[in-house]
Amino acid sequence: MHELSLCQNLIDQLTELANQNDAVAVARIEVQVGVLSGVEALLLESAFTLSKLGTVAETAELVTEVTAPRVACRACGAEAEVPPNNLRCPACDSLETELVRGHELILARVELIRDETS
Repeated sequence: MHELSLCQNLIDQLTELANQNDAVAVARIEVQVGVLSGVEALLLESAFTLSKLGTVAETAELVTEVTAPRVACRACGAEAEVPPNNLRCPACDSLETELVRGHELILARVELIRDETS
């Protein structure tokens, strides 16, 4: 399960962000997971639950947004959301498309908690 190693890397990033911003904890993390990224959102959430124990993100909520594939057509210039198993242009049926969304794994937002007593 490569989701576990992804979460360990995510915890490293969160720890660094917390240190850079004088935060004592992470409250919430939002991650965008493309359908074609090779990452299963449910497995990522389960792995995060294990990975966050004993870290700055121990009480953090992980919110995942699953993003559908979107292509840009080189033939006609159209851009549209498409099913994951059919990356043809829906406007002209061309196979000359470029995947512009749906393959990403993005740490979109992090909410930190600062120690207000210092």
